[in-house]
Amino acid sequence: MSSVRYMQGNEAMAEGAFAAGATFYAGYPITPSSEIAELCSERLPALGGVYMQMEDELASMAAIIGASLAGRKAFSATSGPGFSLMQENLGLAKMLEVPCVLIDVQRSGPSTGLATRPAQGDVMMARWGTHGDSSIIVLCPATVQDCFDLTVAAFNFSERFRNPVIVLGDEVVAHMRERVEIPDPGQIPIYPRRLTDGQGQYFPYRAGPDGVAPLAPLGGHILLHVTSSMHDETGRTNNEPDNAGRIISRLWNKIEQHGDEVIKTRHFGPEGAEILVVSYGVSARAARAALDLGAGEGIRMDLLELLTLWPFPAGRIRDASRGKRMVVTAEMNMGQLVREVRGASLAPVFGVSKSNGEPFEPVEILEGVRRHLGTKEGSR
Repeated sequence: MSSVRYMQGNEAMAEGAFAAGATFYAGYPITPSSEIAELCSERLPALGGVYMQMEDELASMAAIIGASLAGRKAFSATSGPGFSLMQENLGLAKMLEVPCVLIDVQRSGPSTGLATRPAQGDVMMARWGTHGDSSIIVLCPATVQDCFDLTVAAFNFSERFRNPVIVLGDEVVAHMRERVEIPDPGQIPIYPRRLTDGQGQYFPYRAGPDGVAPLAPLGGHILLHVTSSMHDETGRTNNEPDNAGRIISRLWNKIEQHGDEVIKTRHFGPEGAEILVVSYGVSARAARAALDLGAGEGIRMDLLELLTLWPFPAGRIRDASRGKRMVVTAEMNMGQLVREVRGASLAPVFGVSKSNGEPFEPVEILEGVRRHLGTKEGSR
C-alpha cells in the first residue's frame, strides 16, 4: 500500500529523509533549500529526532559527521554558497568514511548570484569540490517523486558504501508541487548500518571484499579511532606511502567499482531516433517536451535522463549514443557535464547551455538541436 500526497520538492526530500530513518538534522537556512530546515524543525522532534540550527554551514557539516559517528542517520541541506563552505568537512567525511547525506538545492551564481533563481552550476563542485582523490555518489531529481525516492536511495547508498552522498536538486524542482506516492514504511527498503559484531580486536578501516568496513558508534564500549590524517586499518596515523596508496585506492574503488548499483537513468523517445539528448534535473523536463516538438518537424530524438551524475554513467552514454547522428547535452550552466558526455559518446557531442537564471523552454533545446544539425564535429 501507499499514500498519495501533493507536495513540494523540498518537502518530498525532507519526507524521504524521515522515511529512510534520518533522526538528526543540522543546517543553516539558505534560499532555495530553507523549507527543508523548516520542516525538519517541526517534524524531527515529533519523530524522536534532533534538529539543530547551526551558526553556519561549516558547523552544520561538522555536526552531521559527529552525529553519524555516534550512530544517527544524519543529513543537512544547503545551496551553492553554503555548499562551498561545506567542502572542507565534506572531505573529512570522505576520509573518515562517515555515512551521511547532503542536499544541495542549486541556484544561480557565482557567489550570492541570483539567490532565488535556478541553475545547474554545482555539478563539478559536487564531484571535485574537495581536495585529494576520492569518489562520491551524486543523485539528481527531475520530479518531486524523484525528490522522495532519491533521498531514500541516498541514505541507503551512504550506509551501503559508508560514504557521504549528495542529492543535487535545483530551485525549480525543489519548489514545484506534484503528486507523490509514498509507500507504507514496511515497503520502503532500508539499508541498515553495517556494525561490527564486537568480536576480537576492532579495525574501523579494515574493509571487507566490497571495500567497506563496519562501524562502531562513538561513545560505545568499542574504541573507535578517527583522524583526518592518513591512517591505517586501526584508525591511527600512518604516513607510509604504501599505506596511503592502499587507503586512497580503496576510497576510490569502493564506489567506482560498484557503479552498476548506483547508476540510475531513464529513457524517453522512439526507437531508431537519430539524435540523442542527454539532460538532468529540471532541464530534462524541458528536454522531454522538446522531443514532441521535434517529432512535429520530423526530427526524431530520444532522451537519456541522468538521475545519477556521479559516478558518471559512461556506459549508458556509450550504449545510447551508438548509431546516433549526434548527441546534444542540455544543461543550465556554461557546459559542465557535456565534457564527460563527449568522452563517453560514440557520436559527435554538442552542448546547449543556459545560465541566465531561467530554466529552459522546450523550444530552446530544439533550437539548439537545429543549430547543430549538419555539423560534423562536436563542440560546445
